[in-house]
Amino acid sequence: MTAESGTDLSIHSGYLPGCIGRIAELHGSFYSRHAGFGVLFESKVARELSAFCERFDASRDGLWLAVRRGRAEAAIAIDGSEAATDGAHLRWFIASDELRGSGIGSRLLASALDFCRTHGYRRVHLWTFEGLDAARHLYEKHGFCLTSQERGRQWGYEVNEQRFEWQA
Repeated sequence: MTAESGTDLSIHSGYLPGCIGRIAELHGSFYSRHAGFGVLFESKVARELSAFCERFDASRDGLWLAVRRGRAEAAIAIDGSEAATDGAHLRWFIASDELRGSGIGSRLLASALDFCRTHGYRRVHLWTFEGLDAARHLYEKHGFCLTSQERGRQWGYEVNEQRFEWQA
């Protein structure tokens, strides 16, 4: 864990009690307001994040949390379970309203990509959807490129799903 100079914010690597629920809450709240997503989306986040945490292997996976006063306020994960075939999967990237726009997202994304370089992951992909312009800007700033787009319902609602990829 590293403390941020002059703030009560720290970056924690790995699971912390309560982080699964908090990450699901951050996703549920943000995507409800910005995309109209509901219980299907939030429960999918909680279910898949829980499964990831249960099978977490530090030799291939990463989870980083921005923590303030003992509470996760931002998160990002690298799922390396399919890295050999499809590349590592960047997932559950979110920041609270209080931290959004503070630069913490860029720092978490840089940490995740440093982890990928260190672990020899030559490709990283993520799934998002059209209309999240600030997130897209951040992905592209860090070297991700849009590789495909199609209508889909993987989050329970029809949207223009987008796949971005980064290559070392």
